[in-house]
Amino acid sequence: MKAGREFLAFAIVGAAGFVVDVAVLYLAAPLLGWYGARVLSFLAAATATWALNRRYTFRGRRSDASVLREYLGYLATMLGGALVNYGAYVLVLHWATGPWAPAAGVALGSCAGLVVNFLSARYLVFRVR
Repeated sequence: MKAGREFLAFAIVGAAGFVVDVAVLYLAAPLLGWYGARVLSFLAAATATWALNRRYTFRGRRSDASVLREYLGYLATMLGGALVNYGAYVLVLHWATGPWAPAAGVALGSCAGLVVNFLSARYLVFRVR
C-alpha cells in the first residue's frame, strides 16, 4: 500500500503547490498577462512541489542523482502533466469569465495532470536504483 500512501501525500503536496501556483499567477498577471504569468506560476509551483515531495512523499526513494540533476529531472518530467494542465487552463479561460476563472483553470488543470505527474515522479525521478 506504499503507492497509495505516496499518491495521497503527492496529492496533499499538490494542494500546497496549487496555492503557490494561484498566488504567483495573480501576482504576476498584471505584468505578464494571464498566459505568461501561468508559465511563471507553473515554475514556482513545480519548484515548491519538488522540494516538498523530495522531503515528505518520496523521502525513502532517493536516487544517487545530485540535487540539481534531480530537480531538473523533476521539472522535465512534470512537463507532460504541465501540457495537460496548461491545456485545461486555456480551455477554462476561453469558456469562463470572471475573476475566479484563472483559479478554476489552475484547479482543473492540476486535477487533469495529477496522475501523469505522480507516475512520472514516482517511476522516473524518485526511483530507487
